[in-house]
Amino acid sequence: MTLQSSSPITSKALLVLGILLIAISLRSPITGVGPLLDAISNELHLSATQAGMLTTLPLLVFAFFSPVASKIGTKRGLEQALMLALLFIVAGLLVRSAGNALGLYLGTTVIAAGIAIANVLLPSLVKRDFPTHIAMVTSIYVLMMGAGSAISAGLAIPLSDLASQFSVSFIPSWAFSLGCLLLFPIIAILLWLPQMSHHSVPTKDTEQVDSHSYLWREASAWHITLFLALNSFLMYIFISWLPTILVDNGYSHHQAGVVHGVLQLFTAVPALVLIPFMSKLKDKRLLSFSLTFMAFIAIIGLIVMPHMAMLWAVLFGFGAGGGFIVALTLISLRTSTAKQAAALSGMAQFSGYLVAATGPMIMGELHEQTASWQLPLMICAICSLVWGGFAWLAAKDEVILSSRKPVSLTTSESIS
Repeated sequence: MTLQSSSPITSKALLVLGILLIAISLRSPITGVGPLLDAISNELHLSATQAGMLTTLPLLVFAFFSPVASKIGTKRGLEQALMLALLFIVAGLLVRSAGNALGLYLGTTVIAAGIAIANVLLPSLVKRDFPTHIAMVTSIYVLMMGAGSAISAGLAIPLSDLASQFSVSFIPSWAFSLGCLLLFPIIAILLWLPQMSHHSVPTKDTEQVDSHSYLWREASAWHITLFLALNSFLMYIFISWLPTILVDNGYSHHQAGVVHGVLQLFTAVPALVLIPFMSKLKDKRLLSFSLTFMAFIAIIGLIVMPHMAMLWAVLFGFGAGGGFIVALTLISLRTSTAKQAAALSGMAQFSGYLVAATGPMIMGELHEQTASWQLPLMICAICSLVWGGFAWLAAKDEVILSSRKPVSLTTSESIS
């Protein structure tokens, strides 16, 4: 009797643990590259533009592979599709760790495909299995994504040094460091094995989404889309280039890696602070703008006082991470139905990833042409102000209706 009553609890605990380990694997393979960009570029003779592609390529894969993910989930079931995502990540990490240019880009593509599948299907899994605790479970797994980012960024250089210390010669030290990230998805696979006996399809919102083509002609939908797009544009520039910017300003590779890790960690902190707070805040315009202004101050601070990079990393991480959470929340609050929310989410994320994909390459090319980070950072500061304008517009107290006649959030049932 006791065993039977505890079994559902044990099963639920294993499911939560599996979700958290998957979440750790969704950013760490990408963010672990930033601190190693100099070493990779020197070893493989990559230009700044080619190095920037290491962050741009995953974003392009996210944008174009995400629509396929729901079809895989429908055909194979959520549990098997998420296992497939983990296997893609493991395979990609192995290929990328070969230590050559072909493996680097091919492996990154395979990793991104796995991440795209999990990114699309995890929210559906949470909605299906934790319908009364969506905000809590989501905030915890977003936090774990940030923790994975911080760990991979913070340990990238020490693991590379460890390879040199133990005379690892069969692959470059940077490849050894990136290969160590295999630990996360392998553990996740082991914890996910008990779920493989299930064959559960995604929620109807994920499985079948109306095109809602009118959204592409709706100004409010574009406000939210550009809010998210500029958030991602700036975030991925800093994920790619912050360590290099710091090294060029006199920081050691170790110090730059630690600061980069702190930035990654603070992108996750708003998940704990803002989600319970936002439900009590009716007008979110000031909050949205404040987060973008934090990023603006951080960028200006990095230009004027680079010796205080740790503070600027905290401010930028919190602002960008908080902006991402606010953008996702607004997608739910400003739509009138779940299907419309899914359609707007698809529009915003597809467009957002495409815009974000240009950031690392553009800034890398500008740096290469000017031999300085001043102009790229000034452009980022200007973009953060534009981002603030769209944040204010996106957080209007209105719901987008299919009739394209907005109504106040205070009278909409969707606010609950």
